[in-house]
Amino acid sequence: MLLKESIIEQVPYFKDKAKKEMFIAVVGALTTRLISLGKASEILGINIETLLEMLDSIGVEFSYLAETDIEIERNRGKKLG
Repeated sequence: MLLKESIIEQVPYFKDKAKKEMFIAVVGALTTRLISLGKASEILGINIETLLEMLDSIGVEFSYLAETDIEIERNRGKKLG
């Protein structure tokens, strides 16, 4: 079995191979911030809450904040604490 096929088969969502491939592509685009969460859910045909649950269940962390925003919030928390 080819590596690509092996990876696709391991996607725990969707039965259709094309949907599994789309999920992999969408997760990649989402995590590299090429698309928004809303666009990702639109492409996959699912609602945002479901997509967030799916991402969480496979260990993909997603935040609406940019890395710089996260650091700013951490620093604010340290100052208040």
